[in-house]
Amino acid sequence: MSSIDLKVFNELKDATGADFIGELVQAFLEDAPSQIAQMQSALTGQDAESFRRAAHTLKSNAATFGATDLSGLARELEMLGREKNLEVGNRLQVLEEAFDQVKNQLNELIR
Repeated sequence: MSSIDLKVFNELKDATGADFIGELVQAFLEDAPSQIAQMQSALTGQDAESFRRAAHTLKSNAATFGATDLSGLARELEMLGREKNLEVGNRLQVLEEAFDQVKNQLNELIR
């Protein structure tokens, strides 16, 4: 099962150029863990707005690469943050696992 919608990824690759897609992927792979860490920190501090912003950023960035499952999970968390509901259960852990799958697949795609 693919974590990446290859149609979206290939459209981005065509639009940016094969050379630049690697740089974009690297930037995303470096940024996403900090967004996840920000969400964890916001959760600990019960800061719904910071939580929502980090989830929003991750959602948008994941969607850019066609990481639809990851984007959907982040959207769910963004909505909870917007509702000031930080009862997220294990969703952050599920999000991290989804990110790991996306990271592995993106790394394969840019080799």
